[in-house]
Amino acid sequence: MLPPVLVTATRFAKDANSLPFGVSVITAEEMRDAGVSTVNEALMKLLGIPGKLDFYGGGDYGVDLRGFGSTAGSNQVVIVDGVRVSEADLGGTRLAGISIDSIDRIEVIRGSAAVLYGEGATGGAIVITTKAASGKAVSGAQAYAALGSQSLAEARAGGTIVNGGFSLDVAGNRRTTDGHRENFRSSIEGLALTAQWRNDWLRVGGQHTQDELHTGLPGALTTAQYEANPRQTNRPNDRGDIDNHRNNLFAEATLGDWQIAVDAGQRDKTLLSLSSFAYDYDIDARNRSARVKHSTTFGGYANTVVAGVDHNEWNRVVRGAFGSTSEQKNKAVYLQEDFKLPVGMRLSAGVRKERVTKTDTSVTTGVDESFTAWNVGVVQPLGDSASVFAHLGRSFRFPNVDEIGFAQPGGLRVQTSRDLDLGGRWAYDDNGRAELRLYRNALRDEIGYDPAGNGPFGPFGANINFDGATLRQGIELELAHRLNRAVQLRLNATARQARFTGGTYDGNDIALVPKRTVSFGADWKVGGGHQLNGLVNMVSSQSPDFANRCSMPSYTTADARYAYRQGDVQLSLGVANLTDKKYYTQAFRCVGGTTSSIYPEAGRSVVASLRVGF
Repeated sequence: MLPPVLVTATRFAKDANSLPFGVSVITAEEMRDAGVSTVNEALMKLLGIPGKLDFYGGGDYGVDLRGFGSTAGSNQVVIVDGVRVSEADLGGTRLAGISIDSIDRIEVIRGSAAVLYGEGATGGAIVITTKAASGKAVSGAQAYAALGSQSLAEARAGGTIVNGGFSLDVAGNRRTTDGHRENFRSSIEGLALTAQWRNDWLRVGGQHTQDELHTGLPGALTTAQYEANPRQTNRPNDRGDIDNHRNNLFAEATLGDWQIAVDAGQRDKTLLSLSSFAYDYDIDARNRSARVKHSTTFGGYANTVVAGVDHNEWNRVVRGAFGSTSEQKNKAVYLQEDFKLPVGMRLSAGVRKERVTKTDTSVTTGVDESFTAWNVGVVQPLGDSASVFAHLGRSFRFPNVDEIGFAQPGGLRVQTSRDLDLGGRWAYDDNGRAELRLYRNALRDEIGYDPAGNGPFGPFGANINFDGATLRQGIELELAHRLNRAVQLRLNATARQARFTGGTYDGNDIALVPKRTVSFGADWKVGGGHQLNGLVNMVSSQSPDFANRCSMPSYTTADARYAYRQGDVQLSLGVANLTDKKYYTQAFRCVGGTTSSIYPEAGRSVVASLRVGF
């Protein structure tokens, strides 16, 4: 039987079937069987979420939950072990530094998560839970080593020691590769330590994680350069370094019908860019949150209330002759209530009040405002194995510090969105489950960069509030089906529309948003320790510019993996981009009706690996 899905993306553990919105879950076993090596790769390949190649190496991608294109990172939040790690600028949230073997599961909230996680959650939330935070403390260790194309060399190791109520988790990783282009060599190093103590009602502990990236920056190519040789570079001497450190303290307690949790985190990030456009900065962020859950039952009615406070501070110092200091503070309170009727129907409602201040010393205007987000939802069972749901709410985001630093005259207004999700779930024959979702995000005053916008230097580009409205809507399908004890299939398919519905670009598509994506995978346990896995990803065409003057071609890639396991030892051989497809996911310009400023993807690559458990 397919087990029930429990998620913690709702701040406390909850059955996914009781939620009035969609949550996609990737388990550690699924990531291991697919042979993915980063969080981004898992999201793109196993859930079919579109991704755009990051400028920096190390396998990082910018994923886009619901069609926001170049501003996707500002319209979705990333949470690691209960602590928000999304940046307050346009630098993006680096996930490739997290050792994939340290992760227990990745949960993706599909649609607005504004009540639970605040500003910038219109597209959803990516919630990562490590094995140390999952409560599955068992003594043991594992090691992984791999060699592959582009001189890839990777090593990961980790272990857990349990002694009574005390446990210590350690995980480390190192990865080097020459990359698929000239001047794209990169190296990653990461370390995670978690010490905690627990009994039947209390869990307390601390965590330290760090990762470093050293990479070449090959830059973009013109169409002619891409066609002639996609491996070449225009920037043979550009380099970049990113250094991340995170420290967290946490406590959770269960007292009868009450659950209480407290998190306090501090992190710092340093960027050094040795390039034609030098850009160096230091970030210091602090997060504090407290939340409580109370569950009661009276008669045939069940009521659950989750309430909490979040307090986040973020500071960035840009060094150099044109340096600046940026600050952001967020203070919020929220309340989410769920009510179950005797007939099985579930009703929910939530509200969040958030106060935000943002300043940047390079400009006189900033942000000092508050906003209220809300949601209401309903889940109606249809028999024992199916249900339908609806979710309506309002979400928001304020301009980040990079946007207010290069904005239209008069500053930027808050971006708002009315969000609607409708869907249905079905579990059948104990061997499969399916979920179908329809969504609509109607935005006002959407914030984005317009190359033709009127900025500090005239009509030569600026961050603006787009005139008129913008719309995101689509349909999503998730399907998991077990043919028999040996074969399981999974499908993730999305048809989406991201479009201007007024103003200068009325009727045009939002840039860098594909209309269709499909991910189809199959796992076959052949027997005798042998296993085969196959994965096909299809992404439709998209436009690199708001004027839609040209189009990036669609692409389909296929991956295959063979693994043999004997006891605690596993050998595997994986091939990515099996057909050696030539394609790209990132481009920025349209020149003479042809896409330009292209960042090519890798061709066929092979990885052989050894995994040992102790």
